[in-house]
Amino acid sequence: MNSEPTTDTAPVEAPGAAPEPFVAVPMPLSALDQKILLHFPGLVVRKDLTNGLKQNAVVPTYVLEYLLGQHCATDDNAVIKAGLESVQKILAKHYVHRNQAQLVKSTIKEKGRHKVIDKLTVELNDKGGFYEAEFTNLGLKKVPVSDDFVRRFPKLLVGGIWCITDVTYEVAEDPKASPWQIDTLKPIQVASVDFEQFLKARAQFSTEEWMDVLMQSMGFNPEMFGRRAKLLTLIRLIPYCERNYNLLELGPKGTGKSHIYAEFSPHGMLISGSEVTAPKLFVSNASGKIGLVGYWDCVCFDEFAGKDKKVDKALVDIMKNYMANRTFSRGIEQLTAEASMVFMGNTKKSVAYMLKHSNFFEPLPDKYIDSAFLDRIHAYNPGWEVAPIRHELFTSGYGFVVDFIAEVLKHLRTEDFTGAYKKHFEITSEVSTRDQTGFEKTFSGLMKILFPDGNATAREVEELLSFAMEARRRVREHILRIDDTFKRHDFIYRSLSGGAPVTVLTPEEIQYPTFAGPRVQKAAEGEVSPKSREETITAVDSPPEKATANVVAEPQPGHVVVPENTKGWSYRRLFSKYLVGARRINIDDPYVRLFFQARNLMEFLQMVHDLVPEGDEVAVHLKTQSDMDSCVKQEENLNQISESFIGSRVAFAWEFDHSPNFHARSITTDTGWKITIDRGLDIFQKYESGPFSLEQAIQETRLTRGAEITYLRLQK
Repeated sequence: MNSEPTTDTAPVEAPGAAPEPFVAVPMPLSALDQKILLHFPGLVVRKDLTNGLKQNAVVPTYVLEYLLGQHCATDDNAVIKAGLESVQKILAKHYVHRNQAQLVKSTIKEKGRHKVIDKLTVELNDKGGFYEAEFTNLGLKKVPVSDDFVRRFPKLLVGGIWCITDVTYEVAEDPKASPWQIDTLKPIQVASVDFEQFLKARAQFSTEEWMDVLMQSMGFNPEMFGRRAKLLTLIRLIPYCERNYNLLELGPKGTGKSHIYAEFSPHGMLISGSEVTAPKLFVSNASGKIGLVGYWDCVCFDEFAGKDKKVDKALVDIMKNYMANRTFSRGIEQLTAEASMVFMGNTKKSVAYMLKHSNFFEPLPDKYIDSAFLDRIHAYNPGWEVAPIRHELFTSGYGFVVDFIAEVLKHLRTEDFTGAYKKHFEITSEVSTRDQTGFEKTFSGLMKILFPDGNATAREVEELLSFAMEARRRVREHILRIDDTFKRHDFIYRSLSGGAPVTVLTPEEIQYPTFAGPRVQKAAEGEVSPKSREETITAVDSPPEKATANVVAEPQPGHVVVPENTKGWSYRRLFSKYLVGARRINIDDPYVRLFFQARNLMEFLQMVHDLVPEGDEVAVHLKTQSDMDSCVKQEENLNQISESFIGSRVAFAWEFDHSPNFHARSITTDTGWKITIDRGLDIFQKYESGPFSLEQAIQETRLTRGAEITYLRLQK
């Protein structure tokens, strides 16, 4: 990383109230943190430092981490403390707050020169033949800027970039001339990246470790995410490393959809979906000025959904051509660009509602619900599977300075892994060219992110290929709902080493086979993976009603896989029909220790209570193990649960089992059923709790952690 000092650290000279300084709390290093620091010295930073500083400076993450990377890229608490003080002084003295712009201007005038951190945008003065800059926060306009700066940093012309700039003030003899001058200008970014060294360091990490490194680099705590949830997050990085990649993600508010495109990289541009015009995005025929796609690696349309948005149909047509062929025209001249396009928007309807009544494109403006436009989308990321952003999802561990990983991703745009799966697998179904292009580009992007050296095992390749095909299948299946001229086909691959063909289904097709239509039934009759077949055949269409009389499904032995990151699952859906009529239920689970595990038990007992007819009683007995660290609280919780059910339809009792071989988790009944559960009752991800939390009130609204449940029929 470039170690050149960016600025001095003298005390603040401009007047104004100083913000409360952020103080870093010493944090213990995890094994992963130690490994990151060992193999990427000087290129990582503690992510909680970024979050702490952002409270006082509204600048992109890559701006803060550029400074933190120069002063705090260490695990030495004393150095971190001193470095934080330096960064805070730099920001306090040189970052321009809009409400202090006049004070900063005064400082420049009085001193004659002052260094500022601000976003600069440059335009060509047609009549004068020179370039002029505008400072976003400082408010200066028409400041002359050297042609050399524009040639070196062309993104100044499109959207602007954050810079550290020396601004001078001198009253000119010509009253029309600007007294403001730009002496030096330096974009805030990493100077260079040694890619070969990066690959050598990457080889020191396992796949799981590397996924966690990337999650921490994005600011997230990997311990709060399952493997699928990590993939759903990492797919957002593909537009930075894959040329002309088109990604759509629609989901609930507050899931951090646009964070990666606003904060993560200086090579991405986030714009409001309603603010873009054809000249701004592509080219102005009047001036010949190239638009955003000519300068940025990724252009993200935020708030893209919404029926009330005004859309230029001509723009949609230009976008269709660009997304398919990378070309756009200026008069009769054809131009090309490599910018990826990302479309982010909010959904208000549930997945089940959209499946039953409309399609997954329904939230988009009507002019974008065009099968030709949508067919250019390479992947549809299911935003409803992404957990809402909460404090505990953020990490305090170490991750890459985001500008460093942004430069790595930019370098990877020159690589091509689209055919890497062909060494192990072949596509055996008839797919359209656009479908194949779609999942191959997604696969290539994930390979670059996770295996930049290409060294992935066959199993790892299969995981990424299946995930990529699912993301494209979601596009295809919902285009079929709006345009019946498109041909239906399966997404099937086969291992070259043998084995049955595998049909890729989306989780929502498996979870809601009735609403998904005949496509799922057809797949179930054909060839699917063993896991998909189990899920398709055994999944219950909808949860039973609370009244016992309505639980009519005859229980059968079988196996259910609860997919990770899905909603619509509950204890009632999974267990109720196997518990109806039981008078004794035994729960063996050595891990009912922590508060949330006791709460899970309480919810299970509530469900059992609802199943018991008035006047009857069922005895439920729990066998668990003591947690030596919190045994007092554990006993207190279990006793409180037991006391709360006294006099009800459930007689609950518990005991500790101190056997060292007590590991398996199961539920058995006196009616002859044994239910084995690999996770016990812990099938839900952590969720926002509180008196007004729907997730706390209704299990079906929670995201699952993923589990496998087997129903065995024992002799009575």
